Amino acid sequence: MAEPITQTRLRELATVHPEQGRVLSVFLNLDPAQFGTPAARSSAITSVITDAAHKVDEADGLSHDERIALRDDVERVREVLLGSDVAANGTRAVAVYACGPEDLLEIVRLRRPVDNRVELGRTAFVEPLVLQGMDERWMVVLANRRAARLFAGHGEDLEETDRIVDDVHQQHDQGGWSQLNYQRSVEKEVHDHLVHTAEVAFTLYKQRGLDRVLIGAPEELLGELKSKLHPYLKERIAGKVQVDVENASLDEVCAAAQDAIAEHIRRCEREALDRLVESVGRGGRGAAGLADVLDALNQARVETLLIAESFRAEGRVDETGLLLPPEAPDGEPVADIVEPAIEKAIEQSAHALVVRHHDDLVPLGGIGAVLRF
Repeated sequence: MAEPITQTRLRELATVHPEQGRVLSVFLNLDPAQFGTPAARSSAITSVITDAAHKVDEADGLSHDERIALRDDVERVREVLLGSDVAANGTRAVAVYACGPEDLLEIVRLRRPVDNRVELGRTAFVEPLVLQGMDERWMVVLANRRAARLFAGHGEDLEETDRIVDDVHQQHDQGGWSQLNYQRSVEKEVHDHLVHTAEVAFTLYKQRGLDRVLIGAPEELLGELKSKLHPYLKERIAGKVQVDVENASLDEVCAAAQDAIAEHIRRCEREALDRLVESVGRGGRGAAGLADVLDALNQARVETLLIAESFRAEGRVDETGLLLPPEAPDGEPVADIVEPAIEKAIEQSAHALVVRHHDDLVPLGGIGAVLRF
């Protein structure tokens, strides 16, 4: 199962800055279309480890002790990749970060394939993780007049946690005062059932610390179900799903949830882009284009960094860590300034958003930032 890529986890990796040595970042593609057999995966592991060993041996500027530490890191990564079934539970790729002087050995299982890659740097190479997208913990609440089901997980990995069936009588149409009283009794039972469902959902939220909620119910019950949820859950509602509450399979619920999650992501991108365009247009809290965004990052003003999915650019980094455009007279040239820009944003607790579903960043230079001040 792919592990959640959270802002906290990225920040912990991005803030590893060893005083001596380098951080080894290894990315291994496990796409079953290419590496579906143990033999194919073993060959891929051997290839990427060989690449890592060569990079350590050929790296400039390392002391004898630093090179020895990195060789040990290569062996530790080899043991991790060969010592477990890295492709278990649908993992499509894996990233391994190692730095002996910082006591770092972290494995991140990814839900989408990546290119095989080895990086040696002063920091962990986190750009491929950001490109995967942030993971949020989701809850799905399904309910009809008598039954309810709850699911929780990281989007693609939902599990059913609760199934509720309450004693709610059926409606009938005999008419008269007895019918009216009976109907009131039934509606009270439905009300109590939805309250019960909301209580179980809030308990699940407290246990799991979930970020977003999807709800599903017959149209005539949808508003009432929402009204019964705790305010913490109501403010986290990100959409609705349409499935058979009692009979839908887990796969059907996951598929419906994925559609709703994808729509939520598109909506979040749209809102962030609209905010950026408005801020840039007013000359306010917005920066567009490489030079202006790097300047804002250097001043720790960035609240949200927006990057077009395919955007890459050369740049420079000076001895104090300032990020500079390629035409700057100072600093050492780097082939892709996007990685250090992402790292600096994460270190400053800014949100890094890769824009996949809209092309608004293209006329803005491929990169933009909503600013704190």
